[in-house]
Amino acid sequence: MSGIRTYQSLGKLVTRLRDDLNDTDLVLLYAYNRTGKTRLSMEFKDAGKRKTRKNPTGTPDTLYFNAFTEDLFVWENDLDGDSVRRLQLNEKSSFFNAMTELALEETIDLYLSRYADFEFDFTYKAVQQGNEAISKPDFVSFRKGAQSNIKVSRGEQNIFIWCIFMAICERMLDGHQSYQGKKYLYVDDPISSLDDNNAISVACDLAKLLRRAATRKDANGAPAPIKVIFSSHHALFFNVMCNEMGRRTEGEPKITHKRYFLHRPNGDGAYTLQASEDTPLFHHVATLAELQRAADPGKGKLYTFHFNALRSVMEKTASFFGHPSIAFCLKALNNEEDRALFNRALNLLSHGAYAIHEPTEMGEDNKALFRRILSEFITRFEFALPGIAPAQLTAPAPAPEEAPAE
Repeated sequence: MSGIRTYQSLGKLVTRLRDDLNDTDLVLLYAYNRTGKTRLSMEFKDAGKRKTRKNPTGTPDTLYFNAFTEDLFVWENDLDGDSVRRLQLNEKSSFFNAMTELALEETIDLYLSRYADFEFDFTYKAVQQGNEAISKPDFVSFRKGAQSNIKVSRGEQNIFIWCIFMAICERMLDGHQSYQGKKYLYVDDPISSLDDNNAISVACDLAKLLRRAATRKDANGAPAPIKVIFSSHHALFFNVMCNEMGRRTEGEPKITHKRYFLHRPNGDGAYTLQASEDTPLFHHVATLAELQRAADPGKGKLYTFHFNALRSVMEKTASFFGHPSIAFCLKALNNEEDRALFNRALNLLSHGAYAIHEPTEMGEDNKALFRRILSEFITRFEFALPGIAPAQLTAPAPAPEEAPAE
């Protein structure tokens, strides 16, 4: 793994990513929730519509998908009649401007049929924009078999919105006039409510689309690629994307890409990028890195919910080795008394007021126990953690200020 680079603001991080895309087709970012991925995608988008020498008119250069895209759709549940349920589209958004002329419904249906078993119908209306009235979608209703006006689940709703976006991407890659000037595609966490099977299917379809973007040509046959940034907190989705984009099919051009672990070490302020070009960073490894930071006696702070996080990693580790419970991981630890104490702490600190939503700082005895277990676990299973020097997890001597943790 390469070294870590620090960026003091989102703006400087965006500059780095745009520089990267000058000489590569695709950037893959892995970051867990609350890192600032959505804000980063918006900063990237905003940077592309500022007036500059290269863009004197301030024409937006990025088509993006993120949490704000999903917010353009709101349910109207007909609380009075309890019969007509529909998904209302925000008519003020430019996202829907060209939907009528794009003739998207067939393409949306082709994608949707791969992931779900319901059907949809758009209803359009004339919307005044400036001096002209344009036809824009007003709402969409859903049906399944003989049932009409059905309420689909949150996961089904999200996959439907994703299919709209994929269909729009198809038209952009076709060179539709509505997307002239777009140079970048930014996709942030498209699978917030999908099960793993759909996550794999969506990742494979997205990878196919991104390959097409990277190898796109204009009407004269000259290279006209759309550069892409993809970010996700979902380890499975991210790994499928890495595998798909790294795979080279005979007869197809190679897709150049960079992979990074995006992190915000202190929860605010600076951002770090760590290249992970050989293997993607798995979620449980990132979790262990966070736990090691929290366990740092000088800079960290341990809460009771950290026991749950450590147990989760141990469960994944035991499962990887084919064992049914974390007893396998605990048996690998040397101290039988610590094993018993850790089991008791897990049982005690997994419920009620000890939830992550109501964080309670650990007592000193539990902190010492947690640090011993974490240190032995990481050492025994030889985890290589992103950007972490071996941390001093026991109390430093003679005093914390004289032996600061690295």
